[in-house]
Amino acid sequence: METKKTLRDRGICVVIPTYNNAGTIADVVRRALEYCLDVIVVADGCTDQTLDILQGIEGITIVSCAKNGGKGSALKRGFKKALEMGFAYAITLDADGQHFPEDIPTMLQANQKHPGALIVGERKGLDAMERSKGSKFANAFANFWFAIQTGRRLKDTQTGFRLYPLKKLRGLSLLTSRYEAELELLVFASWHGVEIVSEPVNVYYPPQEERVSHFRPIADFSRIFVLNTVLCLLAVVYGLPLAIWRGLTTILRTIYSLLFFLVAVIIANPIAMLYSLLVKDQEKRRRKLHQILCFFARLVTLWHGIPGVKFSVGNPHEEDFHKPAIIICNHQSHLDLMIMLMLTPKLICLTKDWVWNNPFYGYIIRNAEFYPVSEGTETLMPKLQSLVERGYSIAVYPEGTRSQNCSISRFHQGAFHLAQQLELDVLPLILYGAGKALPKKGKFLRKWPIRIELDKRLSPAEMLALGDTPREQASQMRKYYKKRYAEMANRIEQDV
Repeated sequence: METKKTLRDRGICVVIPTYNNAGTIADVVRRALEYCLDVIVVADGCTDQTLDILQGIEGITIVSCAKNGGKGSALKRGFKKALEMGFAYAITLDADGQHFPEDIPTMLQANQKHPGALIVGERKGLDAMERSKGSKFANAFANFWFAIQTGRRLKDTQTGFRLYPLKKLRGLSLLTSRYEAELELLVFASWHGVEIVSEPVNVYYPPQEERVSHFRPIADFSRIFVLNTVLCLLAVVYGLPLAIWRGLTTILRTIYSLLFFLVAVIIANPIAMLYSLLVKDQEKRRRKLHQILCFFARLVTLWHGIPGVKFSVGNPHEEDFHKPAIIICNHQSHLDLMIMLMLTPKLICLTKDWVWNNPFYGYIIRNAEFYPVSEGTETLMPKLQSLVERGYSIAVYPEGTRSQNCSISRFHQGAFHLAQQLELDVLPLILYGAGKALPKKGKFLRKWPIRIELDKRLSPAEMLALGDTPREQASQMRKYYKKRYAEMANRIEQDV
């Protein structure tokens, strides 16, 4: 099943804590195994037949505790085991049958959409369910204090169906041992800037007489009261200062990077103008402009680096850009052009009009023979043919515009039409992370890894094997990009 493979590729396992759930544990575990290959069950000092039942189920990892330590303790043991086994995320669900393992794909989709986030399974129709007054009060009570302590609102802070980013968990050393530990984990995650996302999931409440509950009203409410008192104090002296510092560093990172870019452009422009005046040989002057562009692009990305953003380049086929090609790349962010230009000085980008006329770097762009796509193919073709004959590759973004959510949008056929007309190889570049570091409508730079991978060149004959027409080739290449991008995301997002 595709879900099983994707969960493993993304480093996601399932952790099920259990204490005396002999009547339901086998069904929950077997249903979880239908969706996930890696299931860890923490038998927390069980005194019934639960452990014997688990030992009869193949394909699971059992963490057995001699003495019952509580749900918090069981989660801690499960997370520790998951990390030892190399997992990056853990989906937790209760062993009493309340949660539906069939919702594991829903949690996976939420993880793909929000990598690095803590996903909270918000139980659907909870208010309409027949529950005890104590259960309703506990949920409302926890929701209220979570909002006070973090400034965030969640409808269901008591759900045990969650997806945890294991490498971002904070407070494990302080973890309370009972079920209120789940609230503590939420609060500490929020304080440390972990994105928290609610995702609707199904829930089942059996008839009152069939329910297995280990909740002790007086003792447990007393512990919750003490925990919330401590968390409220920590929110003032720890959580709030952390949030202020995080916001301040985000603003400073953005301002610093913007100023660095502007200073680089201010320095590059007079250098380019000086070469234009001093160097009479037109071709030599243009080559120098390309070298200047490549140098400053590398300065802004690889060498200077945007604080908190790590750039990396994958080039397994040892591409050296010696032979001209049509270079295609998915489009995510304003950072994309800099990332493209840093690769080689033997590169021409087809740009939009606002880039070509930009008051800051438009002079270099125009004199380096970058052309706006608005000129049309008939006007551009002779100019591009001349550039190719002089050894330049042509870079095009087949999507035409930046993706809103980093997904691979529809590919236009223009790049593939150019490749056919100019009889050039197509060189695919796959870009990850630029749209996460600086989203399309984002105003601030985020800490996020950026990686670009240079794929194998495709000859004109290989492109024809994908389809006879540019439209067919565009469609096939989009499918390929979606597959490659997903592979990169699965690998990289285990460490975000």
